[in-house]
This record gives sequence, C-alpha cells and structure tokens, in this order.
Amino acid sequence: MNIDPQTGLLDIARQCPSPNHDERPQDCVADLIVLHNISLPPYEFGGGWIDQLFTNQLDPSAHPFFAEICHLRVASHLLITREGEIVQYVPFQRRAFHAGVSCYQGRERCNDFSIGIELEGTDFTAFTDIQYQQLEALLPVLVAAYPTLSLQHITGHEHIAPGRKTDPGPFFDWQRLGDALGFYLPNG
Repeated sequence: MNIDPQTGLLDIARQCPSPNHDERPQDCVADLIVLHNISLPPYEFGGGWIDQLFTNQLDPSAHPFFAEICHLRVASHLLITREGEIVQYVPFQRRAFHAGVSCYQGRERCNDFSIGIELEGTDFTAFTDIQYQQLEALLPVLVAAYPTLSLQHITGHEHIAPGRKTDPGPFFDWQRLGDALGFYLPNG
C-alpha cells in the first residue's frame, strides 16, 4: 500500500473521482483524520449508491431517501466497504467536503485540515474485521506520506460535530484501533 505524493492517490484504491473538493486554504495542510460511517439506503450495504452520491449522480427516484440527499455535494477522501475494498474519491492534498460544520480542538472548518475516511456501516451495526484490518494498515501509510498527520490525531465525525453527527457511532471499536496503532483514541 503506497501513496503517490504527486497525485495524492492510494495505489490499491479503486479510483472513483468526485467533483466535491477544492484547494485547501493557503498554508493549510492536513493534520487530522476524521472517521465516518455511511450506508445507502440507510442500514443497507452494497449497491454502488455511495459512489453515486459522492459523484453527484444519485437518482432521486431510486429510493425515497435519495430524494432528500441527492442535492448534497459531499465526498470523503476514501471509503472502506464491508468487504474491505478501498475506494478513493478525492486526492489527499485536496479539501474534500466530508465534515461540514465542525470543530477540532478549537479549530473550526475541519474540512480545511483533515482527511475523511468513510467506513461502510451504521451506528447500529458492528464493522467487519477486514474494515479494521484495512484501516489499521492504511493509517500508518497516510502518516508516512504526510508528516503533518499523526496517529494521535484521529477522531470521529461525532466528536467534531457533536449533536449534529453520530458517526462512526457506538459500534466502532476505538479501543481496537487504538491498541493496533499504540495510541488512546479517539482524540478530541
């Protein structure tokens, strides 16, 4: 697993480019990793709907919930599916639209300085072993490629947008991830 520092692309990821990104603010670099969960339709897995949402191609007539969200212009940098496939939507050096209104340790606008990683899942479902294995392998590679990142600065969407977001949720095993990386997580 390697990241090309010129392109910001992960070599093992399936590339599914999203238009939902832009330049980071001047003199702003990624120094935070934010974990999320996503399922489309809610509580269902597979089907390619996440790709369609993140590329602005979600058909509002395909499911009643899609009519509520098809106008959103959102994307994370990566998705790790239930089967462990890694999908990349946005190069790491770009600002992906994943965190929305957010604050980390007194700094607002977390999209400016973070990398977003979605895990296919819900607040009510345990994540798969292969998802943890992929995440545990990926995070040190990200930190090695981008020295401004740190394994100590990994948090959940719920921690940077409390009251607004709940993911990755109570079924995400922060203890397992922290033990694998050698740090207490989540950092808030």
